[in-house]
Amino acid sequence: MKYSIENERVVFNDHYKILKAQTTYDTFNGETIKAKRLAFHRGDSVAVVLYEKDTDSILLTKQFRYPTTQHNEGWILEIPAGSLEKNENPSKCVEREVLEELGYQIKKSQLLSQFYTSPGGSTEKLSLFYAEVSSEDKIEKGGGVESEDEDIQLIKVPVKELGVYLLEKIIDAKTIIGLQWFLFQRMNEIKR
Repeated sequence: MKYSIENERVVFNDHYKILKAQTTYDTFNGETIKAKRLAFHRGDSVAVVLYEKDTDSILLTKQFRYPTTQHNEGWILEIPAGSLEKNENPSKCVEREVLEELGYQIKKSQLLSQFYTSPGGSTEKLSLFYAEVSSEDKIEKGGGVESEDEDIQLIKVPVKELGVYLLEKIIDAKTIIGLQWFLFQRMNEIKR
């Protein structure tokens, strides 16, 4: 099956961009569809499930998210995450974001998966990582980058409480995916 993209252009350019293009693509029954499409273009991003070994806790961020106010939410819990800068290595981006947001230094991270956050409307592809730290790895204040108007709070969630958090407090997709992966790994460790 084939597709083509023509006349792609930026129709909105602020903090994020909106792209518009003429698409032509094959259908499953052998025909062709031509349609105009829009895409929210914010660039690619990273996120990390961050486990603090000595406290048996997962480290989350709590911060204000304007888009969630459309559903009467303001501050939500998330795993640390951020946008890739131009030509930035995803693992280096994870290290930078964790240091900025939580003040922890990551020595080693493991890539778990890459996926689209909302393929029907966004170009964003997220690289999901896992990393382990200890409380001694907190070397800076954290809290985000002031010049970017970030105000981030560190939330330590004991692993034994993750199930309740997933059912009652976590509403962010990347965080749900990451924490479910972590709990699945724990279940497999217990079964061995």
